[in-house]
Amino acid sequence: MEDLGSVTWPPEPIRTERLVLREPEPRDRAVFVELLASPEVHTYLGGPRPRDELERELPRVPQRAPGSFVVELDGAMIGQILLRRATGHRRPAAAGKADLGYLFLPRAWGSGYATEACTAALGWLDGEFPGEPVVLTTQSANAGSMRLAAKLGFTEVERFVAWGAEQWLGMRAPARPSA
Repeated sequence: MEDLGSVTWPPEPIRTERLVLREPEPRDRAVFVELLASPEVHTYLGGPRPRDELERELPRVPQRAPGSFVVELDGAMIGQILLRRATGHRRPAAAGKADLGYLFLPRAWGSGYATEACTAALGWLDGEFPGEPVVLTTQSANAGSMRLAAKLGFTEVERFVAWGAEQWLGMRAPARPSA
């Protein structure tokens, strides 16, 4: 996969049945703070960051970079999808591949939004980088993330211990380029 910086960014908003994936905007800053300060969201991610620190340090338009999508429902941000190059990854199997990450507000959990949004983002990636494998890492104790990985077609490559907990590394086979 080429660097995501080589794609035309931002793309047109990606619309699904219920969601819009789009580039972050200044109006999303408060939700980014909420996501990063949430103890529920960060249960398996090393814990939340202090809200006052986030308010001071977060830029006016957070995460405005190729591969960073805001997930919007009915005009309001409910989460974020990140697709980036896995550089400096702890596991050789992941190094250099596209890496999928996601964060959703707890009130958006359990409604299929993460599956819908990740499927759309992966479809975009497949269109930009046909044949590119994608990796995903999550704590194996994170049952919701493990279910999502399975729904998205990720299969286990390995388990390893990092940050004091067992981690799961999965890979999604490359989508076949259309002829």
